[in-house]
Amino acid sequence: MTDKPRTGGCQCGAVRFRIHGELGHPSICHCRMCQKQFGSLFGAFVTAPKDGVEWVREEPAYFQSSVNIARGFCPRCGTPMTYKHPEGLEISIGSFDDRSDLAPKVQINHAARLPWIEAIFETSAHENPDYYRRQEQIISFQHPGEETANWPEHGLKL
Repeated sequence: MTDKPRTGGCQCGAVRFRIHGELGHPSICHCRMCQKQFGSLFGAFVTAPKDGVEWVREEPAYFQSSVNIARGFCPRCGTPMTYKHPEGLEISIGSFDDRSDLAPKVQINHAARLPWIEAIFETSAHENPDYYRRQEQIISFQHPGEETANWPEHGLKL
């Protein structure tokens, strides 16, 4: 980790953050609440340094999912972003601009994982070239993820 702050944000760019300090352990959680928060197979998080999160634009909105857990998301686009608990804050790995070094080191609630989760990467890859050509034609309204980028289509500038 360098001294340069880590950056990230939601899909539309309304919620952006800078992380100052060293990140904690990256993990994936298989609990049903994480599956629901992400609408996916699990949630992937990394621990943020205490007092090291700077919200650059808007802050996330929060849903109190249990007595001591609040789950943060962008109030504009709905991107799931945080897991706030009494010991601190976890940030979703997918919301970081550079995720290349954030491979999960531990699985949480492993017993609650879906029974076929370990076999999903053994399935065949979609190899249809026409499909990928069509994908290249999609015009994205997603924030590019660069901290210095302007995003005038949504009236957002960083």
